[in-house]
Amino acid sequence: MFDNQDKIIQNLKDANCNNNLISKFLEHEKSNKVNEQLKLLSIHRKNLLDTLHENQKQIDCLDYLIFTIKQKGIL
Repeated sequence: MFDNQDKIIQNLKDANCNNNLISKFLEHEKSNKVNEQLKLLSIHRKNLLDTLHENQKQIDCLDYLIFTIKQKGIL
């Protein structure tokens, strides 16, 4: 399916996919199971988004604390 397996592996690594996910992805590649590949990628994408949202909540908490401290004239 993909022209260059090294490129797709690098792309998966860049997307923070672990070796287990990469191996499964490549197994599905050999079997031409595109839907299974898409399922793996969708799950990983959801996990990344969940992490992003959690990190955003943490940043918002810090921003609020910084704002509150500045309003009190402490900084």
